[in-house]
Amino acid sequence: MRTINDYVLNDMVLRYVRDEACGNIGMSLIPMARLGEVAERQEDLRTRSVEVANLPDDGAPFPASVIDPLVHVKVMGEEYPGGFAQGRTLRGSGGLRFVSQDLDEGGEGLIVRTRLAHAGGLEAVHEVRWNTGAPYVTVRTTVTNRGTGPVTLEAVTSFSLDGITPFDSADAAGRLWIHRFRSGWSSEGRLESVPAESLGLDRSWTGHAAFSERFGQVGSMPVRGFFPRVLVEDRPAGVYWGAQVCWAGSWQMELYRKHDHLCVSGGLADREFGHWTKTLVQGESLVMPMVVLTVVSGSLEDACDRLNAQMIPAVERQPLVEQDLPIVFNDWCTSWGRPNHDEIVALADRLQVTPVKYLVIDAGWYGAAGQWEWAQGDWEVYKPSFPNGLRAVTDAVRARGLIPGLWFEAEVAGRTSKAFQADEHLLKRDGQPLTVRGRRFLNLRDPWIKDYLGRRVIQQLKEGGFGYLKLDYNETIGMGCDGEESQGEGLRRHVEEGIYPWFDKLRSELPGIVIENCASGGHRHEPSIVCRCAMTSFSDAHETVDIPIIGANLQRLLLARQIQVWAVLRPADSMPRLLYSLASTFLGRMCLSGDIHQLSADQWALVCEAMAFYRDVWPIIKHGQVRRVGPQVLNYHHPEGWQAVVRRHEGQVLAVVHCFGGNNKERIEFDMPWPGAWSMGRTLESGGLTPEMTRSGKVTLAATPFSAAVFVMNDK
Repeated sequence: MRTINDYVLNDMVLRYVRDEACGNIGMSLIPMARLGEVAERQEDLRTRSVEVANLPDDGAPFPASVIDPLVHVKVMGEEYPGGFAQGRTLRGSGGLRFVSQDLDEGGEGLIVRTRLAHAGGLEAVHEVRWNTGAPYVTVRTTVTNRGTGPVTLEAVTSFSLDGITPFDSADAAGRLWIHRFRSGWSSEGRLESVPAESLGLDRSWTGHAAFSERFGQVGSMPVRGFFPRVLVEDRPAGVYWGAQVCWAGSWQMELYRKHDHLCVSGGLADREFGHWTKTLVQGESLVMPMVVLTVVSGSLEDACDRLNAQMIPAVERQPLVEQDLPIVFNDWCTSWGRPNHDEIVALADRLQVTPVKYLVIDAGWYGAAGQWEWAQGDWEVYKPSFPNGLRAVTDAVRARGLIPGLWFEAEVAGRTSKAFQADEHLLKRDGQPLTVRGRRFLNLRDPWIKDYLGRRVIQQLKEGGFGYLKLDYNETIGMGCDGEESQGEGLRRHVEEGIYPWFDKLRSELPGIVIENCASGGHRHEPSIVCRCAMTSFSDAHETVDIPIIGANLQRLLLARQIQVWAVLRPADSMPRLLYSLASTFLGRMCLSGDIHQLSADQWALVCEAMAFYRDVWPIIKHGQVRRVGPQVLNYHHPEGWQAVVRRHEGQVLAVVHCFGGNNKERIEFDMPWPGAWSMGRTLESGGLTPEMTRSGKVTLAATPFSAAVFVMNDK
């Protein structure tokens, strides 16, 4: 083994290592400041393991360390991986060998392209891109059939990261921790942190067995079960490696071990996991999903910040109106699917003297009143509710200084719509329209559907004078659809040639429109969709007590400037409960809903105070570095303890503190994550929960169940 190239990428080193004997080339990332701590590898298990040394010496190797290839492929018809691995992984099957590596270096950064070849005529180009100063790299693999006959693929990885951990000369017993983020409907982003050994990822005693923890998601809701992100921590070294798949369909990650090093790979879900095969004819190419990688000597939050930084350039290109994080009002929890002209105008009257910028008409403006869930697809205005059409209500909203918004679930047809019966233009499985909970999925690759959506959605938004689009998505395609060599490939092409172009068409034909990404809340919280939108609905948790918990979870996974958090306002809310809801919106984008006309004068005054405060601190929310403080919460529906989410920007800290149930303390206190001579500034509190600074520099406030406070601290 030998290092063939080291590329210094600011505070990271991208290292390529080659095995001259077999032709494998592997890639690792190492913090630049820790390069001198890389341990010398022990290469033969016989030299350090008595039980291996006692085995008969028949010349069979017992390697401790083997280079993991940059790209793993499985070609149909070739041998499957051994080590008792079939059914658990398709890694280790292919025979890609190193051909060449070249560097394309320019003013914006560099690109490292590594070419690999397969005996069957397959070529793979593994491309690492780094923009100058970026705390991450992006990786993408393209495979091309250079042979004379068709080649059918069962698996191709977008990336494989080798050498975890380089700071141990053996198998890193007890050092490695795995961090994943579980997600379900209205419970997004729960952190799971476990030792590698608890996932069965310690090396077998001879290195013969291959162990894999393969996880991901199958379908068109990419954040369902897990977020497409994983972090591996070398705890004694204080180093984290992070990987983020950017893909809106079926994906997988794999944590793999056969020898001393732990390897991480992933990308598109393979045949075993995602029902995917792909046949490439001569000259045909396939581009795999992009992956973001990073390494940092620091904390889990540091690693997440670096992965999230990949989304910043796309967010900066959003419409100009978005740059100061305007406040949203959405009528969903006001009308519950029964909006009408008079009610929307009354809301606009109430909101016109407030800082609210967007007034969004949610589901139910089409079909029959109250039948919103089954009438998607035709997108015909319900005349009894909007007798003069949508333009009349949007004109009234704009006359009051607000930007009108409209809800669509444009990719599906509900069972009461005429579009539901348009079989020839719908996705099918096993020859039948794919039907899930009263919905069928439009074939977004179909020219007729493209034209249909152009008329029914885009033209309606133009003619209606809307400046905001809430784009919802409330079911998943599942394992795939007909039309290609596998149902998984049908889904892949639907994503690549249908979903992405649909989002892009909205932006190109509706310049300046603000798009909100929603998929029953948070099921599309992944970069390839999020980066095409201005905001993303954080969850379908509308007025539950776990809203601040979910909001805090998402700080690690998304940019706060894009996380739209609900505060549903009810006249029955006590003042502390009202503030509990309002405070949650300071974890991202403030989105109000509920019965604002029925609030008392004191309640409405608190809402207005919160909005004014939000308008003062939006730069901290947009640009600040965030940390969560406090015990982890076990049960989200019956939360106990407390949390503080603190965000620092230019000498100020915005703190959002929530106290849950089950506290045994009269007061809670915490230290600031950053050094400084902090003093208390503006506060938003209710019920006497005034935060204070102690002489020792701790923040302290009363531990009153289900209460909250928002405050600013200044560095003297």
